[in-house]
Amino acid sequence: MATDDLAQFAALVQSLLSSENECRSQAEAAYEGLDIKQKLTFLLQTMRNAENAMTIRSMCAVLLRRLFTSSFSDFWPNLSPDEQSTIKNELLLAIQQESAPSVRKKLCDASSELARNHLDDDGNNSWPEFLKFLFTCACSTEEAFKESALHILMTLPGIFGNQQSHYLDVIKEMLSQCLHDQMSLQVRFEAVKATTAFLVANEGEANVMSSFRETVTALVQTVAESIEVQDADDTVLKCLIELAETLPKYLRPQIENIMTLCLKTIADASLMDNWRQMALEVIVTLSESAPAMVRKHSKFIPLLVPQVLALMIDVEDDEDWSTADDIEEEDNDSNSIVAETALDRLACGLGGKTILAHITANIPQMLANSDWRFRHAALMAISACGEGCHKQMEIMLSDVFIGVLPFVQDPHPRVRYAACNAIGQMATDFGPLFQKKFHEKVIPAIMLVLDDYANPRVQAHAGAALVNFSEECPKNILTQHLESIVGKLQEVLNAKLKELLEKGTKLVLEQIVTTLAAVADATEEKFILHYDKFMGCLKFIVENATSPELKLLRGKTIECISLIGLAVGRDKFMQDCSDIMELLLKTQTEQADEIADDDPQISYMISAWARMCKIMGKDFQPYLPMVMGPVLKSANIKPEITVLDKNQKVVITSSLGDDADKLENDADWSFVNMGDQQSFGIRTAGLEEKATACQMLVCYARELKEGFAEYVEQVVKIMVPLLKFYFHDETRIAAAESLSLLLECAKVKGNEFVQEMWLYIVPKLLEAIEIEPEKDIQAEMMLGLSKCIEKLGKGCLNNQQMSSLVTCFDKLLTEHFQRQQTRQEQRKDEDYDEVVEENLLEEDDEDVFVLSKISDNIHALFGTYKEEFLPVFDRLLTHFVKLLALTRPWADRQWALCIWDDVLEHAGPHSETYQQYFLESMLEAICDKQSEVRQASTYGIGVMAQNAPGQTYDQALREAVPRLVKVIQDYESREEENIPATENAISAITKICKYRPQCINSHEILPHWLSWLPVWEDEDEAIHIYNYLCDLTEENHPAILGQNNSNLPRIVTIIAQAFHKEAISLEDDVATRMINIVKHIQSNPEMLQACVSQLTDDLKQVLGKVLDS
Repeated sequence: MATDDLAQFAALVQSLLSSENECRSQAEAAYEGLDIKQKLTFLLQTMRNAENAMTIRSMCAVLLRRLFTSSFSDFWPNLSPDEQSTIKNELLLAIQQESAPSVRKKLCDASSELARNHLDDDGNNSWPEFLKFLFTCACSTEEAFKESALHILMTLPGIFGNQQSHYLDVIKEMLSQCLHDQMSLQVRFEAVKATTAFLVANEGEANVMSSFRETVTALVQTVAESIEVQDADDTVLKCLIELAETLPKYLRPQIENIMTLCLKTIADASLMDNWRQMALEVIVTLSESAPAMVRKHSKFIPLLVPQVLALMIDVEDDEDWSTADDIEEEDNDSNSIVAETALDRLACGLGGKTILAHITANIPQMLANSDWRFRHAALMAISACGEGCHKQMEIMLSDVFIGVLPFVQDPHPRVRYAACNAIGQMATDFGPLFQKKFHEKVIPAIMLVLDDYANPRVQAHAGAALVNFSEECPKNILTQHLESIVGKLQEVLNAKLKELLEKGTKLVLEQIVTTLAAVADATEEKFILHYDKFMGCLKFIVENATSPELKLLRGKTIECISLIGLAVGRDKFMQDCSDIMELLLKTQTEQADEIADDDPQISYMISAWARMCKIMGKDFQPYLPMVMGPVLKSANIKPEITVLDKNQKVVITSSLGDDADKLENDADWSFVNMGDQQSFGIRTAGLEEKATACQMLVCYARELKEGFAEYVEQVVKIMVPLLKFYFHDETRIAAAESLSLLLECAKVKGNEFVQEMWLYIVPKLLEAIEIEPEKDIQAEMMLGLSKCIEKLGKGCLNNQQMSSLVTCFDKLLTEHFQRQQTRQEQRKDEDYDEVVEENLLEEDDEDVFVLSKISDNIHALFGTYKEEFLPVFDRLLTHFVKLLALTRPWADRQWALCIWDDVLEHAGPHSETYQQYFLESMLEAICDKQSEVRQASTYGIGVMAQNAPGQTYDQALREAVPRLVKVIQDYESREEENIPATENAISAITKICKYRPQCINSHEILPHWLSWLPVWEDEDEAIHIYNYLCDLTEENHPAILGQNNSNLPRIVTIIAQAFHKEAISLEDDVATRMINIVKHIQSNPEMLQACVSQLTDDLKQVLGKVLDS
């Protein structure tokens, strides 16, 4: 190759590194114009030429690696074997001959990428010479060669493919020797990185973990050395964080040394902040990944907590902080913020029993300190630990609150701010208990800080605390303070609006508008009296706050107006509705071109339109053409994504430029690791707006029904793909919820349209359910499916779809049992303790939620297909039998019984063939100690009495009666948690009496039955019970009426109580029957007086209203 050509190429590479965009763009175009063989040849030759500048050689290695990463399959098969061999040899020679460490590493990266491409899916390696090269370098006496081998292994820990088990001892010995290399600290550092990468890549391989157990001592010692020398490369300490997250049990033998090392590092103020923070991250990560292991070494906790609190004290005193109107984002890398977050995570990870006492032991002296930073840190610590220490802190809540309250009047504004923060956080973490206990002190305290006009940032935070307080506050409590709250908010709102007009300051005004919305939302119709005090002012803001810097204020005001409208209701709000609609439409139409995609007003308007729809109902339909555009646009937002090369700090795939550092440091971007060398990034800024828009589409479909039909086709094509939108959970939930509503909307377009729409939905919904990674969202999707089945009815699933659904359920149920077994194994772990048990029970709750939705779908399928569903049901039969076993958790038995209830209710005479599987368990469960199981069983007995044909179950019903009576007459049967089971038992007796009189002695049981009334909790069963009461009363049954009609006062009282408890709706047929019984008694004034005289004033009032209606 001509020397001139190589020189020109070197100059081209130099231009690729230019900081001038035009020069770099021209060079990129020229480079892309070369064919692949030219690129390979020029890159290899230029890279091997030691006379070229280091930056040029380094860039050639990067470009070569990019080719192997992005284009390998396109060009490599087209190269001859000799050409392929030349490239491989040249690369390995370049590594051996390169003198510059930074370039050599990039050469290692390029060769690793080439080696990765020579591994097939089965782990076969078609470049065995590379492994030989790796081992040769590792065994070399040359430090540079060892470093190269270790860097390659760190970059490509899976290089050994299916030969790994064969080489495992050699790999372990190689890494162990390098970890103990006394000649080179850098070799030991690289060995830590390589060992970490190899272990993480093999985290599920027990043989690897066992073989490498002895390497942990040297690894931790080397990490300690890296901290001592304060090398600029902090990746060695980051390796410890990665191991703490992924393989905490590998670190177990060294846990005491790790804790000691990290505590020493955190305490050393001479170290750089990021090193101290990383040492703290090691402990925090261990507390999250292996909390029980850390709790077993709890002697370190009293040493750790003061260190965390000391970091929280590291706050700069900015004189302008409390008066700033434009708030800059907090520095998330500052010691105080990192430590505050760490305390929150430690509390959540370790639990209150372990950590709270050590936090509270330090708080009093900090609060008493004359330095404001100590008081500030103490209050922020209280805010941080509430969630994780909930149970323990709730016990001492009064003491904590009394300790915090005086600091709303602290001389320093930052401390007053922190006091408001603590009150607001406690209101969230401990609501509504906090509100019930302390409202008489909290409200005046917040009102006091709302008067802090000299410190607007503190004043605004008081408003934020009131939002937190209102959101969890019972309406009757907040209403007691409504006059004083409204008076204060009106005063501040007017003052700050004037201030905005005079000075342009807006921070407090933005917050007060939000606070006003929260108060209205919480007090609902009670806010009607105050509506007129604010609506004019709010409309003025929306109409006039049109400048760019006031967009957020305008958006929040729009939100406030719509929330107030929803709170006070249609009748009151309609007086301003047309004006507000006009204002919103004006924004959306006249200013459409001026509104940028990231304008904060958009999401506020989208939500406001949905609230207006709820308020206006069908009257909102004419506005749909004007509002749907922005909503659909937001729902259609495509997230910006990118893939970064972590080592080279370059963008591999993106339409957003190639400044990797800028992207990684952008708060709008979130990155996760993807394999060994790449990270996947997504721009999060638009995700919330997208989710909000999807939720609003759900609202429109629910509220407008056939009025939304025009948009159904367009919306369903947006929603169905979003079932797999894994970037945002709420978006997937909204998509699942929308489907049955959209099918309902579409009915007006005819059955053929609905069927076509369903054919589009169902395969994608079934697939999404099967592969959904989050259990709670998977359950929501199954709920959506069950509602679709109920909407569409019999025939909605063809044989193939039904088979897919059963296959999915079979997989889910199998995994359900496997996860329960895994949890049982965890209970045998040496680190098992009561906090671990709490976490396992939470995991169990997630599984049970999924199980409940499987039950919902079985219910829907039986309800639509009846006995025709049985052949499909039989494929899952073994699972439902297994769930019933007495050894299973109670929730398994509860939901299994619900499924067998459906068999009884819908399978007709065919249920007889299954009784061997469920009947005995159902009878045994009537008196189960768990109320939910009793409810499922007693409901099933009632269904058996009402629906089962012939006399098949008569003996079972006879056996059930004394057990049902035992449940009803238990002294705790009317405790709140037992009422549903008790009322279902009463209903079961009712149905046996009515439908199977041969199975019960009615004359003996009915006087008792009357004494068990009223019922009110289960409205469905209440209809059966009160209908039977009417039957017996209308036929003058002596056991019910009593001698000389002596039971009539009791019957009237039961009827009055049923209406008082709203157990019966006036729209139910049984309500008419009950009212007629009372009216019949009215014809006998003497008897009426005897009945009414026994009623309380409340019952008399209710009965009077019912009779008048």
